[in-house]
Amino acid sequence: MAEIETKTGLNIRTAKKEDVSLILEFVKGIAEFEKLSHLVKATEENLKESMFGEKAYAEVFFAELDGVPAGFTVFFHNFSTFVGRQGLYIEDIFVKPEFRGKGIGKAMFLHCVKLAKERNCGRMEWTVLDWNPAREFYEYFGAGPVNGWHIYRMGSDKFESALEK
Repeated sequence: MAEIETKTGLNIRTAKKEDVSLILEFVKGIAEFEKLSHLVKATEENLKESMFGEKAYAEVFFAELDGVPAGFTVFFHNFSTFVGRQGLYIEDIFVKPEFRGKGIGKAMFLHCVKLAKERNCGRMEWTVLDWNPAREFYEYFGAGPVNGWHIYRMGSDKFESALEK
C-alpha cells in the first residue's frame, strides 16, 4: 500500500515496524474515547509480533495532517463462506479529538473501501458501540447494522475452561 495524498496536507501511509509505539498510543486513545482503557492489554512487543512478525495478522495505516499523526486504522482480512471470498474487517478507525471535523475519518474509511475493492473483497465489516455518533457517518455511506446478529466474544482467559467441558 503506497502513500497517498488525499487532500492538501493529508497523507495516508502504511505503518512500519518503527511505528509500534505510535500504534500503541492510538490504541490507548481509542480505548479512552470508548471508555474501555481498563481493557487494554496490548504492549509494543505483542503488537510488533502480531503486525510485523513472521505472520502479520493485521495491517495499520495512519492519516497525517501536515506531517502530524492525526488518525489510524487497523484492519485485517476475514472470510465469508456464503460470499466465497475474503472480506476486510475494520478493527479500529480513530481520529484524535483535536483533528476531528477535517475529513480525516472520511478519508480513512474511503481508503478502506478502496483497499477492499482493489483486493476483491466481498464485503467490509466492523462493529460500532451503540452510543457512538459514528453510526450516522457509516449509514451515510450505505452501511447499516446486521439485523438478527449479536457479537459473541470469548477471551483467552476462558479457553482452558471451555476445553475442559
